[in-house]
Amino acid sequence: MKLASLKQGRDGRLVVVSRDLARAVPATGIAPTLQAALDDWDDTAPRLEQLAADLEAGTADGSFAFDATRCAAPLPRAYQWADGSAYVNHVALVRKARGAELPDSFWRDPLIYQGGSDGFLGACDPIPLADETWGLDFEAEIAVVTGDVPQGANDTEAAAAIRLIMLANDLSLRNLIPDELAKGFGFFQSKPASAFSPVAVTPDELGAAWDGRKASLPLLSQLNGALFGRPEAGEDMTFDFPQLIAHAAKTRALAAGSIVGSGTVSNRDPEGGPGRSVADGGLGYSCIAEQRVIEALTHGEARTPFLKAGDRVTIEMLDGAGQSIFGAINQGVVAFGA
Repeated sequence: MKLASLKQGRDGRLVVVSRDLARAVPATGIAPTLQAALDDWDDTAPRLEQLAADLEAGTADGSFAFDATRCAAPLPRAYQWADGSAYVNHVALVRKARGAELPDSFWRDPLIYQGGSDGFLGACDPIPLADETWGLDFEAEIAVVTGDVPQGANDTEAAAAIRLIMLANDLSLRNLIPDELAKGFGFFQSKPASAFSPVAVTPDELGAAWDGRKASLPLLSQLNGALFGRPEAGEDMTFDFPQLIAHAAKTRALAAGSIVGSGTVSNRDPEGGPGRSVADGGLGYSCIAEQRVIEALTHGEARTPFLKAGDRVTIEMLDGAGQSIFGAINQGVVAFGA
């Protein structure tokens, strides 16, 4: 089933969305918000599934045309947003951009940062940018939403806790990152509010593309209407979602409604290189920083600018029939306060 939160108050209003993303029906008779549904998943999930079946059959009362622009993030705010860097190729490239070596341990131990979760952007909300010199970048990712995860959960228990899957735009202010990390205390100002896809889906909606651990489909990114990246999400994922969740739960339990991100989806070339741009016949990239690193290595300088007011980013994943699974993240950059 597919779930969304229409904008209403701080936590939205829960709706069930049809598989083709054309129709929706209120689910507030079952749970007022997605967080409430996750808190009592064993009771709410079967009832939401039945409502989804009724919507597909055309028998659900009160259905209406679905409009992604009316959506907040599926979880407009969450108890936890823990974003990993499961695609180590991406970590290697962005560290190279700031002259930092990649420790060998990064291939053995997941890297996760604690993001701000008190407010997310909706899939079609504008991205406010106060200063273009900060180096605003998009990052196309996949994220999962968990049920309750006990402290010390193993991979099997972590996999069983995955409730929903969605897409993320984990925004970064690249030019603020080096000085912030140099303090030795992690990201804060360099990570503004993230955005998520209009709908979150149960894993069965991905069919054979979901093996219980990762999604094996291309993740499509466009910048100003031109294809920027189409890396395969199921390849080069050094740490899968159960491993990321178990890592996060090593020393503390995770509450239902926790969001765990994959990090920027990134592929190497078949020959083992760091990947080529779409213009050069490659799969491209899920963020501007990676393209800039390759440009610097190839041409001696980065040529692709970071985002500025007026730019537009689109992130989407299609099934085998070409149907959008999660709806599109479709965001324009605007000057802060404009």
